[in-house]
Amino acid sequence: MAYRHENLVVCGIDGSEFSLNALEWAAQEAKVRGAHLDIVACYERPGYSPAGDEPSGPLLEAGAQKILENAEQQVKDTVLDYALHLSAEDPTSELIQRSKSAARLVLGARGGSGGFADRLLGSVASTVSSRSYCSVVIVPSGPVREVLPVKHIVCGVDGSESSLVALDLAVREAVRWGARLSCVGAVSFAGGAWLPGGGYHQEVLDDVREGLKEAVENARQGYDVDIRCHAIEGNPAALMTEFSTAVDLLVVGSRGRGGFAGLLLGSTSQSIIQHATCPVAVVPRRTRNNEDIGGPAVPWSRV
Repeated sequence: MAYRHENLVVCGIDGSEFSLNALEWAAQEAKVRGAHLDIVACYERPGYSPAGDEPSGPLLEAGAQKILENAEQQVKDTVLDYALHLSAEDPTSELIQRSKSAARLVLGARGGSGGFADRLLGSVASTVSSRSYCSVVIVPSGPVREVLPVKHIVCGVDGSESSLVALDLAVREAVRWGARLSCVGAVSFAGGAWLPGGGYHQEVLDDVREGLKEAVENARQGYDVDIRCHAIEGNPAALMTEFSTAVDLLVVGSRGRGGFAGLLLGSTSQSIIQHATCPVAVVPRRTRNNEDIGGPAVPWSRV
């Protein structure tokens, strides 16, 4: 089934530091894209209290409304085209449904009181990342202004279809921000029953580098962007975490061949999300058929 994707950024918030960082990143992304920003807070309906106590909690309706009001104060000077939304739906279901019309979902890496980001450390991260109809950006708690504006992006590429879709998006995002892009192919020789000699190691790395350059040349056609290619031996999760300390955005596919892109359906994805110090964009394969495949100058409008 085809879905019409608008030039729309959706940010889920719960009032935690992580979600407010995510909101700041989402507002800047919307500004750079010239996109509409939807800010969503999900609340829990209070259960029955036999003692007649007044329900309380940041994710009950009144608390969620207050969180949205504070969010408006945070973004109104950055982006003019935004809307606030209260929802009583489960955050996972709400976000996946909204991804059918959005170009980007943005979430904090953790949260509070069982909200959006807090649950990302469990099954929600893999569920949203693998089932979303658009890319998902997960933002850590560190000062997000240190990675804004985005000046350097790293994209993990393993040759799989999903990683090539992620590469396409990374190129467009680099053009949009005016950032340089480093594309990395990771080769891990650890854990094998047969360990080849050092000369063979270099031959494999050279082959990976050539394949990476070919993929990059295909993805960059029509765009003027600074792209560097690197083939590196090492554990992909550890490498991505290390890169996150020096760059502004990581981009990875949601499935792959066991390299960068394949990580995100297992425990390694949780390691990247938990330990990366810059935002991580997880790109599902189906993004090839939506988002802004025509390029940064998007042809659609909400009006």
